Amino acid sequence: MLLTLLSRPRLIFALMVLTCVGLLSFGLYLQHVVGLEPCPMCIVQRYALVLIALVAIPGSLCSGRIVTSAIGCILLVLSVGGAYVAARQSWLQWYPPEVVSCGRDFYGMVETFPLRTAIPMIFRGGGDCSQVDWTFLGGSVANWSFLAFVGLGLLSALVCLRASVAAKIQ
Repeated sequence: MLLTLLSRPRLIFALMVLTCVGLLSFGLYLQHVVGLEPCPMCIVQRYALVLIALVAIPGSLCSGRIVTSAIGCILLVLSVGGAYVAARQSWLQWYPPEVVSCGRDFYGMVETFPLRTAIPMIFRGGGDCSQVDWTFLGGSVANWSFLAFVGLGLLSALVCLRASVAAKIQ
């Protein structure tokens, strides 16, 4: 089944878009319904998911070995970046630092700083990066995010590898 899926890189890219949209939707659910405050590292991981989805959209619409290979390589780099941030956050959760310096309180930012300065700070998040607020099967959001980025990266690497092997065969 995996070989059949690998023969259809456009389908893989479409599945990557759906995965990113699902993960982003779940993150927004945790933020707005459950009430969890995202930390700066969570915001960076969201940006990585948005970038992966935006790069994978043209990949799901275009064909050709060169385009497929280029998009796959870009997605691999973005996935590695997202996995790095998620791994770093997991490390902070397992070994919390003595002094937390991840972010500031939202209302404190708006009251203390001019709006021009506060708006960029808002997008940095306000939660504590080392705090575990939610778990599923023993894993925090950062742990599951890391696994998702690794999965997206492996799919991207397989697409790149398949495109390069197909080019050498022909």
